[in-house]
Amino acid sequence: MNIFPTAIPDVKVIEPTIFSDTRGYFYESFNLNKFQDHVQSDINFVQDNHSLSSYGTLRGMHYQVDPFAQGKLVRVVQGEVFDVAVDIRPDAPTFGKWVGELISSGNKKQLWIPPGFAHGFLVLSESAEFLYKTTNFYSPSHEQCIRWDDPDLDIKWPTVEKLIISNKDQNGKLFKTIKK
Repeated sequence: MNIFPTAIPDVKVIEPTIFSDTRGYFYESFNLNKFQDHVQSDINFVQDNHSLSSYGTLRGMHYQVDPFAQGKLVRVVQGEVFDVAVDIRPDAPTFGKWVGELISSGNKKQLWIPPGFAHGFLVLSESAEFLYKTTNFYSPSHEQCIRWDDPDLDIKWPTVEKLIISNKDQNGKLFKTIKK
């Protein structure tokens, strides 16, 4: 397993070691000891989520506020997405910065997004199955959403023919109005 920091060092790319032969492949998708040794020592995942989205679906930019802030370990088991994390920690030197990474069933990369980040993704394949482990339970009353096209964040989303965006995501808050 290789673990690399992104331009925002707290967000990590995790590349598994893949063992392949004529039968197919095998890899360890999660190992608590390795994760605690190399990414975050006090981790406790409490919920796994699985979504299926069609080409052009953009989900985000979602986060939960305390006491239900969530860290997420995300991966794609079918298809490809452009995955984005935005630092919303007011005291962080990277506050208001974003990182994006192509993750897919082909490259088998995972992205660790710690608590204090908004998260979203855009589906670039015909469809994508997206899995994520969270460090806190989903709490609808603590959920927040920043506009995916916020001009202050200026996220460089890949171009697709037609975006599919929920009303909730279309009506997300502007970054400058979120609680700091």
